Amino acid sequence: MQTYVALLYSIGLGEGRRLVMSDFKAMAEGLGFSNVRTLVSTGNLVFEARTTKISALEQRLERAFERSFGRHVDIIVRGAEDWLKLAASNPFPAESAEAGDQVAVRVMRQPVADEALSGLQARAADDERVLLVGGDIWLVFSRKRSSSRLLGAANHKRLGVGTSRNWNTVRRLAEMVGSRQ
Repeated sequence: MQTYVALLYSIGLGEGRRLVMSDFKAMAEGLGFSNVRTLVSTGNLVFEARTTKISALEQRLERAFERSFGRHVDIIVRGAEDWLKLAASNPFPAESAEAGDQVAVRVMRQPVADEALSGLQARAADDERVLLVGGDIWLVFSRKRSSSRLLGAANHKRLGVGTSRNWNTVRRLAEMVGSRQ
């Protein structure tokens, strides 16, 4: 058995509907996954399953999600070892310690090409930073995150399928999978 992290991209199901994490957990258990746990209400799942290809897990979860909740949502999966490596590669440790909610990583299904970084850096404000580490994009947002031009630039159309998590969530997921290693 292997421990995995699954991240949902945008879990809005439509007006007046929201995803309840206990329903998401039950869906994963229905797929035969074990030791299923969720973290916060933004679509973070930790589970154990037989070792298999990441892409197969992503497809299985996405199909089950669509059947269960009536909407397609991209789901990014990483093995526990890869998640711990991602967390350890945080290029902004000082900023993370100071304001973990202002540091985020866009976890990508496929690694982002180096060329994409210059387009993001061009949109960064003076107090924002962007780095590419292992194909994922690390960002330090301005305190005025809602007005950041980086948010609009780091999207599916420009970069491919991915989803962002702030440092607090990355760290807590690493703690969850680290305790199972």
